[in-house]
Amino acid sequence: MKSLHLATEDDADRLLAMVAAFHGETGFESDEIRRAEAIGPLLDGSPHGAIWLIGPRRAPVGYIAVSFGWSLEYGGLDAIVDELYIRAAVRGRGMGGEALNALARSLREAGVKAMHLEAQREDTRLHGFYRRARFVPRDGYVLMSRVL
Repeated sequence: MKSLHLATEDDADRLLAMVAAFHGETGFESDEIRRAEAIGPLLDGSPHGAIWLIGPRRAPVGYIAVSFGWSLEYGGLDAIVDELYIRAAVRGRGMGGEALNALARSLREAGVKAMHLEAQREDTRLHGFYRRARFVPRDGYVLMSRVL
């Protein structure tokens, strides 16, 4: 995908506006400071994750935030799609799926063995979108979290 760009510090303002919009839509509790603290290290080259802008760099239509980990089961580096957002006005045009597929190719070439993500159980439309992008639910597994 020609319009998938690794976000840098220069993209912070555009990115923060989209993160605020996504968090507002989903009901995530966050504020400006928390969002800035969360994306800052990723824009500064943290080895723990990265954010890609979707669409033209100067006027992106969305973003994908990914964190990296290590999986014994999958044999090495893995990635978790933490957030995927496309502006409401341009959803349904295939940009999200195209971006996920382009990112998967790039990560595979960089040695990442698996990509994971989570979706709300009730959101069958979103499940269909992720299935079209070749993500499959893992039978018998439930993602569980502990806030620290």
